[in-house]
Amino acid sequence: MVMAIFFIALWYSSLFCQTFFQHRYAAHGAFKMSKFWERAFFILSYITQGSSYMSPRAYAIMHRMHHAYTDTALDPHSPSFSKNIFSMMWRTRNFYVDIVKGNMELEPRFLKNLPDWPTFDRWANSTASRLLWSLVYVGIFVMFAHSPWVYLLLPVVLCMGAFHGAVINWFAHKYGYKNFILKNTSENLFTVDFLMLGESYHNNHHKHPSSLNFGVRWHEVDPIYPIIRLLGWLHVIRLPKVIPVHTLADPETT
Repeated sequence: MVMAIFFIALWYSSLFCQTFFQHRYAAHGAFKMSKFWERAFFILSYITQGSSYMSPRAYAIMHRMHHAYTDTALDPHSPSFSKNIFSMMWRTRNFYVDIVKGNMELEPRFLKNLPDWPTFDRWANSTASRLLWSLVYVGIFVMFAHSPWVYLLLPVVLCMGAFHGAVINWFAHKYGYKNFILKNTSENLFTVDFLMLGESYHNNHHKHPSSLNFGVRWHEVDPIYPIIRLLGWLHVIRLPKVIPVHTLADPETT
């Protein structure tokens, strides 16, 4: 029971930070926040993602490249250029490392309005930090995993952020349904998405990248959208003055 609670809590807290802070805020600028709250979410992302922490700056650059170069050789995580999900994860990791270390020439359009905290990111991305978090996770498994089968979850825990990204970037470019006919392979993986907190509405997202709400059809519930509205009401974030409501009258809309 303890391990189930731990895994579920880590799954959703890590995923929340990825979709809310690194994806919707850092990559797409769907809303604004002060420097204080930006750094608060840096820290929250580090706490929830631990050994798989991703620099919001590097994540944003890499994701912007994904949208610009979808399904081409310059796409950091296209299943079209990998034999399996693991080779895609490794390819994505190489893009990420090159961006973090400054080994990749980047187009100016990918560098606008990025959240950046270099001192913090140097520690959070360091080998020492990842090892310390890994030891914490292993310790939790040693203390509370009462069945050898539970240890099958350990690799997922150690690379939780990368695992979340791989689920969407592999499966949601191969399986599902389309609301919009686009010039890429994006699909909506689930008809109702509580597992990935709305991230699986990938076809919708490629149509409206900066939308606050990833859902379009009535059944496409985006669990993060009401949280965004609440945080806007509490003045933690600043929402656009006019929030477009994306609906779908025709499933073949382009």
